Amino acid sequence: MTYSSRVPRRRFLHACGAAAGAVLAPAWLHAAPRLKVTGFELLPVRATERTVWLIVRLRTDAGLTGIGEASDAFGFANTTREDAARMEAELRGLFELVSGRSPLDIEPYRQQGLQRARRGLVQATAYSAIEQALWDLAGKALDVPVSTLLGGRVRDRLATYANVNRATSPRTAAGFAAAAARAAREGFKAVKAAPWDGFPPAGSPADRIEAAVQAGIDATRAMRVAVGPDVELMVDCHSFFDVALATRVAKALEPLGLAWYEEPVAPERLDDTLAIRGAIRQPMAGGEVLFGVAGFAPLSRTRAVHVIMPDVKHCGGLLELTRIAAMADADGVAVAPHNPSGPVSTAATVQACAVLKNFRLLELQWGEAAWRGDVLSPPERFAGGAIDVPDRPGFGVELNDAVVRAHLM
Repeated sequence: MTYSSRVPRRRFLHACGAAAGAVLAPAWLHAAPRLKVTGFELLPVRATERTVWLIVRLRTDAGLTGIGEASDAFGFANTTREDAARMEAELRGLFELVSGRSPLDIEPYRQQGLQRARRGLVQATAYSAIEQALWDLAGKALDVPVSTLLGGRVRDRLATYANVNRATSPRTAAGFAAAAARAAREGFKAVKAAPWDGFPPAGSPADRIEAAVQAGIDATRAMRVAVGPDVELMVDCHSFFDVALATRVAKALEPLGLAWYEEPVAPERLDDTLAIRGAIRQPMAGGEVLFGVAGFAPLSRTRAVHVIMPDVKHCGGLLELTRIAAMADADGVAVAPHNPSGPVSTAATVQACAVLKNFRLLELQWGEAAWRGDVLSPPERFAGGAIDVPDRPGFGVELNDAVVRAHLM
């Protein structure tokens, strides 16, 4: 049954009442608690020479499938076949916790897999991917969007920002400016880049470090000129700095009016993060690979950053993301989910963002692959720097298997 037939049916059932619903609802809607998860597959999709999207699909005995994403668990380096094999092994171990069980048993899975998820980023990412796929299945089984299961959406459209970092070539001030300008012309009202990628390691000659510092500052200034004063501009420092250097760079960038200054040091270095925040004027953001409420609590409780950035692929999944956001809201901290990922991660994150009170912006890894949107059916589409929240069941999408298979690693 296609999605296009489901929407009219739901409207019809609403008009006709519960009796009609009992007759016309799909068989699995009555049997949803008895559905069983029966299999999984990992689909490594090669987006670029640098980027591989690790897509996870769970299967059930009724033919329903649910999807999640397990990308970006192996650092900035290119994901290799060996990395994909390692992720598959982690997924296989976690799959045993859901095999033969109802996809509605999400909390039992979360609790049983938690200890394993805390072992490291790869394990946390595998754990989060299966949790995502369970939510997608649950929504499809119950014929409602996941946002409904998370409490109901409070917005139908999400503001997004274009992360132009991977699409920038050459990685010069002119290259960053050109990429930022293209994103702005496409309608994005906010743009981010990481102009210090490739920063010299600690102990490098002082002149080499200084040249890298200045190149990043020049690139950021060029982006501001390219997009003008009305587009929000953010920079990600990828934790390359120490307190003194982070403070110096931030002060140099103050005239540019950054929307946020992201992770100049690792977010786990709370005292350093607080020291930087106290010394600069720009809002700060961070937390892209932290796990769980406990992982984000130090940043949130101390307000070391203005914006936290839980990633649905790493933080524990959709439910944990909403709990992290609720904690942050109580602390007066905004949430802009980290999402330099594939379209499955975006589809999952959209459902969570739709229910968040303190949502700020959602990240899009812009410009990597022209066919990106067609990985999903219906296709992923951004317009005017925003993405609509689907009203179809689950995440509102299925994989386009022809496109996926054409780009497998």
